Amino acid sequence: MATLRQVTRPKDAPQLPVVRGNAGIHAWYRQKLEKAVAEMHKSFVYWLTAEYKGEVLARDDSPASAMRAALARLGRRWQKSFDELAVTLSKRLAEKVLLHSDTALKSGLQNQGFTVKFTMSAPMNDAYQAVIGEQVGLIKSIASQHLTEVEGLVMRSVARGRDLGSLTAELKKRYGITQRRAAFIARDQNNKASSTLQAARQQDIGITEGTWRHSHGGKHPRPEHLAADGKRFKLAEGMWMPKEGRHVMPGEDPNCRCGWTPVLPGFD
Repeated sequence: MATLRQVTRPKDAPQLPVVRGNAGIHAWYRQKLEKAVAEMHKSFVYWLTAEYKGEVLARDDSPASAMRAALARLGRRWQKSFDELAVTLSKRLAEKVLLHSDTALKSGLQNQGFTVKFTMSAPMNDAYQAVIGEQVGLIKSIASQHLTEVEGLVMRSVARGRDLGSLTAELKKRYGITQRRAAFIARDQNNKASSTLQAARQQDIGITEGTWRHSHGGKHPRPEHLAADGKRFKLAEGMWMPKEGRHVMPGEDPNCRCGWTPVLPGFD
């Protein structure tokens, strides 16, 4: 466990920075995911257009079988590409979030007269690996869900004798849906990763409680999140939400931009 040592005692209760997902990391992560999705879509449109315009639909054998074979080849290629991306990108996200979180926390503590040395303890490493594992699964799912939907679109198009223009329009719609999902994953997971790693780090140095800080953003804030603003909760549990019947950490729920300020022991 890392150690928190007081060098000088502040006159007032220390005010540490609010824990929230970093906008720069979110933008970086989103750009990486959207670029990968765009490349996959471009590849599918190119190869399926070639198959549609080529000899496939003019053959005596089954056009559906030929298109299914083409889709299988593309599917294997892009699933492998996303599987590889999932590992490297997930590790990089965890590294970026941890570095930013540690830097902000250490700076905040130093400004209040505290010094600390962070270590990769077993609980900290567990949280770190959990963040990576969740990202890997989600990134892989972007490709698998997109491939499944595209196959359905193509097979229905062939079966109904639709022209290439109709298929291309449908593929464009599906691309938009997948891009929006990638954007959501980037935003949501950046917030969750920040929440998970900061909570683990703070507990690792002896900070066990936080004060909920509502973002006061968004057109439709969650009533319970808004009501939690300014209330204390245990970092090991999260804030109890009576209506939901569960404990929740800031940034954990989809699209939640809430955060918390750490409560330093001895300044209750």
